[in-house]
Amino acid sequence: MGLSAEHLESSLRAVAGDDPVVRVALEAVGTPAPRIAARGYAALLRALVAQQLSVKAAAAIHGRLAALIPLDDPQALLAQDDDSLRGCGLSRPKIAYARALAEAVATGQLALDALPADDEAAVAAIGAVKGFGRWSAEVYLLFAEGRADILPAGDLALQEATRRLLRLEARPSEKALRDIGARWRPHRGAMAIFLWHYYANTAPL
Repeated sequence: MGLSAEHLESSLRAVAGDDPVVRVALEAVGTPAPRIAARGYAALLRALVAQQLSVKAAAAIHGRLAALIPLDDPQALLAQDDDSLRGCGLSRPKIAYARALAEAVATGQLALDALPADDEAAVAAIGAVKGFGRWSAEVYLLFAEGRADILPAGDLALQEATRRLLRLEARPSEKALRDIGARWRPHRGAMAIFLWHYYANTAPL
């Protein structure tokens, strides 16, 4: 379900009211469009496909996979052989991770309709599936569940956007970005979406 346009506008206005740097940046690039995915297995599979790939490459692989199987059915993926999945562009490790996800959802080990309300507990539940780290879990929780205070600080684009925004000499590490992001609570989800937007609409310093 993601964060609505109204939520984004309200949250970013609140952050900008306390942070003149964000206010100037928001005036320069505008409010981002919502990033919304349907809750469930298909959204988490898409996050897996996107790991460590450009947006264009991930979209191409996702499109070929969608042409092969219904993406909302874990059993459909489990029924495919590795050669078919490799033909879509999935690497050998990602095939193994996709099968682990499909198995976890199909057996009920991972209940995506009943994740813990606590964000860290939800990250841990998703992270218990082989191949799913914090980045994938946080992206899912932000885009598919609309959790308002999620910041996928391991994302390189968010790190670079923060460097540009704050005019830092070096791109902040994941830990450093989490420390920086503490000032944006409880609106870190909206700021993450804004930072992706800022990254796409600004040039390197």
